[in-house]
Amino acid sequence: MAIKVRPVTGEQSELLDAVIALGDRYTKFLGLLTPPAYRKHADDGGLLVAVEGEEVVGYALFGLPKRSLHVRLAHLCVAEEHRGKGIARLLVEAIRERHTHRLGIRAKCRRDYGLSGMWTGLGFIPKGESLGRGQDEETLDTWWLDLGHEDLFAEAPSDALLVVAIDHGVFAGLRGVGAERAIEEARALEAGWLADLVELAFTPQLLHDVHQVEDRGERQHQRAGLGGLRSLSAPTAVVAARHRELVAAARKELPDLPVDENLLGRLRYVAETSCAGLQVLVTRDPGLGRLADVAWEIARVKVASPAAVTMHVDELRQAQVYRPADLMGTAFSVEEVEPGSEGELVAFFDQAGDDSGPAFAERLRELSRGGVLWRRELLRDGEGRPVALYVWALDGRTLNVPILRTATHALEETLARQLLFLLKRLGREREAQAVTIEDPYVSAAAMEAAGADGFIEGEGGLTALLVDVCGPAEVVSEAAGDIAARMGCAAPRLASGASAEIASVAERVLWPAKLIDTALPSFIAPVKPRWSTELFNVPAMLVPRDDVLGISREHVYYRSSGHRRESVPARIIWYVSDDASRQQGMVAIGCSRLDEVLIDDPDTLFSRFEHLGVYGRAEVRGAADASGKVMALRFSDTEIFPVQVTHGRLNALALGLGLRLSLMSLARISSALFQAVYEEGHRKT
Repeated sequence: MAIKVRPVTGEQSELLDAVIALGDRYTKFLGLLTPPAYRKHADDGGLLVAVEGEEVVGYALFGLPKRSLHVRLAHLCVAEEHRGKGIARLLVEAIRERHTHRLGIRAKCRRDYGLSGMWTGLGFIPKGESLGRGQDEETLDTWWLDLGHEDLFAEAPSDALLVVAIDHGVFAGLRGVGAERAIEEARALEAGWLADLVELAFTPQLLHDVHQVEDRGERQHQRAGLGGLRSLSAPTAVVAARHRELVAAARKELPDLPVDENLLGRLRYVAETSCAGLQVLVTRDPGLGRLADVAWEIARVKVASPAAVTMHVDELRQAQVYRPADLMGTAFSVEEVEPGSEGELVAFFDQAGDDSGPAFAERLRELSRGGVLWRRELLRDGEGRPVALYVWALDGRTLNVPILRTATHALEETLARQLLFLLKRLGREREAQAVTIEDPYVSAAAMEAAGADGFIEGEGGLTALLVDVCGPAEVVSEAAGDIAARMGCAAPRLASGASAEIASVAERVLWPAKLIDTALPSFIAPVKPRWSTELFNVPAMLVPRDDVLGISREHVYYRSSGHRRESVPARIIWYVSDDASRQQGMVAIGCSRLDEVLIDDPDTLFSRFEHLGVYGRAEVRGAADASGKVMALRFSDTEIFPVQVTHGRLNALALGLGLRLSLMSLARISSALFQAVYEEGHRKT
């Protein structure tokens, strides 16, 4: 028979008497409450009853204080013979539904009743404690159920470079609890030089762990430290769903790991960190360390030690805001802005001044009229939300972009970097010599990315030169100077023999220019067809990959650790080696800028670069050689050659220069051979 919850008024004497009788059965736990007190709560709208048929099986008695916006839960009572049916949850949900405008539900319960599991199961979190008024001065725990209203303090933007969540082990160390090494590592997070770089935050699971501390004095000591940290939370249902995903993945990936309260608590930290919008969880717990792969694969949370945070704060921040791996498998789609839909986009993209509201919509409409064929393109995420808007048209040898906006999104910085490279590729494909972004209110994320991408700010907006020349510095400089003069800006003069660092920056700023008479070295790297497909979609996947945004600007490739005179910065040509069937491969497919070469143990490198690549931890470990080390090649701005250069043609080009080419492993090649291969890959006849 179904259980129903309904309100009780003071006039419903039969129901009221049944509620009082049920309450009297449990006065040992609830305390003595007189019938007039029950009636007063009922008259004030503070009594809900659960009935099964005609029988009262539970009730909730609560107050609605006028001077505070919470619900004060006085009794939550279920008849012993009806427990286990979810009646308490039905009563709590009924309170939530009837009083959604209240901030939360607060209850107090004696600690020695051992009901923490019940409160936690209902979604409450421990918010503190006090001493009761009885002779034994019993400890009363305060439990809180948030009703989902925005906490303005918690949601205030942080001025820190990186916000990280901490678990109870790290928090205890901050409070001076634990082994000396643990305390030292934890307190390093509060060092003065990190004050503007890292902000520490906690999620509800930390409150549960503090609540489990047995010594009352120590609990009070730890709770006193919570005020100095940022408190973050997320909707309970969202956290629960993410937690279930994590538990399922942990069972699959680590079948030997017992699914006990310790495991569930660790995964709850991960779920809450993810759902609160953070990407770093700081811990010294080896158990959480074992779950690092699951945390990343399912929740995109990086599990890091306190030492890793203090040593690599800049890299962690970059991993937090630039996560191209998250774009892979994400269903972004691009579409033309439909005429008449311009007004709907106002709410998604920032405007200011004379560009606000209707003015922005009208400017977008104007770009669909007139003689210029403007392409108004809208990028949506997998849930259909607009995340980027850009408008472009080719004007002679210039790709003009009158609007470039990115919406607030977890991947906004990543999208901004990808969009700028997309615009450069669009320009090059259409033989443009420059890209000009004329939007006076370009998004902050796009503005920051443009500065690092060689865009020059001038009266007409932001301009990037597209110098499609592979040759000596003098030739590249002359071509850049001609384009710059036409655009009304200046271009740097590049010297033959320039350092590798200067040449690499020049190639990024003047992309796709290639300087062949500088100190910038070139390499050719064999890559197996499987990884070539994952990294570059060459050979193409059987199920085509959605490449609306193109290849990620930055990736990492792993190989055995043996040195081959690698140095950075450099250029690298990718050669797809043959597979077992010899049906694919044996072609050069493109080139990239080589930004970093590191040799270390697989777990260290995977943790550092997991936000970039397509590799799992096991695959990185599989790339290690007999020394147990692996090499990571971090590269960016990949160009796929329009024409694949075959193995035979590669050897012919090398022989024509009097060289012998090794394609068995990563090898350094001359600038002349790089130029020959590059030009062959762009051959038009």
